[in-house]
Amino acid sequence: MTRARQSQVGWSEAAADMDAAQGGHAMGSDGIAVDTPDMSKLLQQYGCGPIRFTGTSDALYERHLMFDNVADPSTLGPRERFEAVARSVRDVLSQRWVLTEQTYARQNPKRIYYLSMEFLVGRSLTNNLLNLLLDPVVKRATADKGLDWIAVLEQEPDAGLGNGGLGRLAACFIDSMATMQLPAMGYGLRYEYGIFKQTIRDGWQVEQPDNWLRRPDPWEVARPEEKVEVKLGCSFEVRGGTLGVIVGRPSSLLGIPYDRPVVGYGGKTVNTLRLWAAAAPDTFDFQAFSAGDFVGALAERLTAESLTRVLYPDDSTSMGQGLRFVQEYFLVACSLADLVRRFRLHNSDQGIPNWSKLPAKAAIQLNDTHPSLAVPELMRLLLDEARLGWDEAWNLTRQTLAYTNHTLLPEALEKWPLPWFALLLPRHLEIILEIDRRLTEEVQARFPGDDGRVERVSLIEEGAERKIRMANMAIVGSHSTNGVAAIHSDLLRTVTVKDLAEMFPERFSNKTNGVTPRRWLLLANPHLARSITNAIGDGWVTDLGELERLKPLAEDKGFRDAVRTAKREAKSRFADWLQSTSGVTVDPDTIFDCQIKRIHEYKRQLLNALRVVVLYNRLRENPDLEMAPRTFFFAGKAAPAYHLAKIIIKFLNNLAGAIDGDPAVRGRLKVVFLPEYSVSLAERLIPASDVSNQISTAGYEASGTSNMKFMMNGALTIGTRDGATIEMAEAAGEDNFFMFGLTAEQVAGSRSWYSPHWHYDNEPETRAALDLIFSDHFSRFEPGIFEPLRQTLLTGGDHYMHLADLNAYLEADNRLLELYRDPDEWARKVIVNVASSGKFSSDRTIAEYAAKIWDAKPCPVP
Repeated sequence: MTRARQSQVGWSEAAADMDAAQGGHAMGSDGIAVDTPDMSKLLQQYGCGPIRFTGTSDALYERHLMFDNVADPSTLGPRERFEAVARSVRDVLSQRWVLTEQTYARQNPKRIYYLSMEFLVGRSLTNNLLNLLLDPVVKRATADKGLDWIAVLEQEPDAGLGNGGLGRLAACFIDSMATMQLPAMGYGLRYEYGIFKQTIRDGWQVEQPDNWLRRPDPWEVARPEEKVEVKLGCSFEVRGGTLGVIVGRPSSLLGIPYDRPVVGYGGKTVNTLRLWAAAAPDTFDFQAFSAGDFVGALAERLTAESLTRVLYPDDSTSMGQGLRFVQEYFLVACSLADLVRRFRLHNSDQGIPNWSKLPAKAAIQLNDTHPSLAVPELMRLLLDEARLGWDEAWNLTRQTLAYTNHTLLPEALEKWPLPWFALLLPRHLEIILEIDRRLTEEVQARFPGDDGRVERVSLIEEGAERKIRMANMAIVGSHSTNGVAAIHSDLLRTVTVKDLAEMFPERFSNKTNGVTPRRWLLLANPHLARSITNAIGDGWVTDLGELERLKPLAEDKGFRDAVRTAKREAKSRFADWLQSTSGVTVDPDTIFDCQIKRIHEYKRQLLNALRVVVLYNRLRENPDLEMAPRTFFFAGKAAPAYHLAKIIIKFLNNLAGAIDGDPAVRGRLKVVFLPEYSVSLAERLIPASDVSNQISTAGYEASGTSNMKFMMNGALTIGTRDGATIEMAEAAGEDNFFMFGLTAEQVAGSRSWYSPHWHYDNEPETRAALDLIFSDHFSRFEPGIFEPLRQTLLTGGDHYMHLADLNAYLEADNRLLELYRDPDEWARKVIVNVASSGKFSSDRTIAEYAAKIWDAKPCPVP
């Protein structure tokens, strides 16, 4: 082997040893044999640039360990070792990253620009190694070097760039785009503290800063030379310790880009996730400081940097709402300036841009309403900077922009006060008003005399405070609006924005969400992934439809046993991890029954808790009742200002304590609330789960993606006919799901007459469960603390119809327990679920976006 090959990350010798010892296989850290990649091909692939991998076998890791820290390597701890490994991996992919951008610049394909306020990417080291095909090599090399690999991996924080399904979807999408060799770039914000770190104190959620950037992030590359100036219509100053607005004095912010690699599976395409951090043009007022105004001297800098300090500032105050508004414009202004710069660079003749090519060279996808300001911002760029006429600018804007709606909740369809535009973005307000004027004329011409339609379609919501409807603006200003599950898209068209859909029916479509199988099965569940690969080969990793070939194996005892063994191993690993990290002990021989998602009334964690209370009552009344032992896992964060969601978390924790303290049910029921829900926690818990709860009020969940991850990993779903769960049940057959409850039509149809009191009066188990809660059984030392639940469930009308669905939920739960008594039949249904999950790959979703919305083609990197 040549010295060049020996030097590959200092790890190619380990690969050679593995080939000799294992016959072309290596042992992963989980003890599973994995195929060793062809190192000579990978060396050529990653040595594709002008810099050759040369020197000794300690060319990368050891050099980073010593020279980045300027310290004796033997004195350095796991964090420094993690950084050295991560930087070594980044070194390996860097030339491929550069070549990807060079290829796009040379071939000038149509590029996809994905704008999202969230990218919940999780940890990057293991994912990047997996996609680079270096995972087995690095695991062996770290063993040879005496590294505690698990300790090293635990040093990487989850990147604080998202909160829930919206952000994780964006992360899955950019993974798929890179894997499918689509020329794409993600745009987001570089939140310094993420949303918050969740801890539990006396059962209550406590928010703490999530300082995930306290130590250097080895993946990001700062690009200050590509900074963007963002202009605002006012300035800010410090007044009595708070920021005040100076009207009529324009100011500027700088957007500093930080790039992170997005590695496609196989390591050939490395796209970019560009995150913007806010800074002030002049960070220090020397004159003010010299005069003794130490705080005022830094006011401009503090104002700017506060913009990207946290994700989702507390919107219970006008200041928090205002910060959110400026965050959204900052993302849009930076991203559009950046992509327009790139367009001008590659589509100009003698320095004059050919703007007519913009829709053919750029597809801008707006991930929910947050980036809707892209409509007036792109118009501003085309009108004021490109000097185009209105009609041409408007046509180009609509042809270039596309919008994904992610919610049917009215409160989530953002509306911003018109005076904020007048203060901060006066030019944008002029453009919005002109768009609205022309839209109004079109509606009046097509529907004469229909004033109600004019009002509903308008971008302006009239009232005591006039507001701009951001969803309306995104629909009017783009060529495509898609929902993210069949039922969601249908309700969007027929209910939520019915008038706009009737005006522009050709713009509306459905693109059911998906998740990447690389992270959520191959990486997260190695034992199950290996069993699948042994059965049908590894083509499923990039074509999840291949899992269909597993369906006949539901009748194969050997494969059923392999799947059961994989689940038992995942449960044992999770139980060991939980005990070692939190001291909480759970029994892997119990049913692991999970609901993990953002805490919200419509997601109905409270309904799940009522189910547990009913089961608890049954065991208290009949200790000899036959019931399989179960552990109920909950995880999720409540928005800081969402008091009822915090009450629900408190109730779940008190319920857990009461059950643990009751000898009558101990060992038969257990409730565990897992704090600080994250991608990393999901990667551990989802493979270990037997049951997935997807129990939102029908008609409220747009799609869901945790439901897909659970299905892919062999958990059976108990759920309502909502979101993508409907399509999942159709794919696998409803007899392989536990469906229950009101349909979306029934929920809407019963809204006018529904009374939760009827269920309380006529359903003994419902009444007994509520009476137990309101008797302070679960709050003996905090009497009355759960009275808000009475308001929600009874006196307030039970808006999300928990009590209407409780009995049906319990009946479905009985069916689930009955099936669990038959291990073979349970395993058959598990296999059918896994085999039917192929449709729910993000690769399929992105292929549909590329073909039907973006008209974008792959651009392979040589």
